[in-house]
Amino acid sequence: MIQHPPSPCIKTCTIDPVSALCRGCARTMDEIMAWPSASAVQKQAILDALGQRRHSVSVRSR
Repeated sequence: MIQHPPSPCIKTCTIDPVSALCRGCARTMDEIMAWPSASAVQKQAILDALGQRRHSVSVRSR
């Protein structure tokens, strides 16, 4: 069984009005809302996308 990765949330939840990304974790609102019911594979895909986004927006994530 595949383990679910931990949430990237750092409790700094503010959506940037220009990029529509959370300034804390760089997820979209749709990704944030889908996280609790997403499969481990879906969560990993979201996490993989965050690495690229963090370079293009100013976020405070880990």
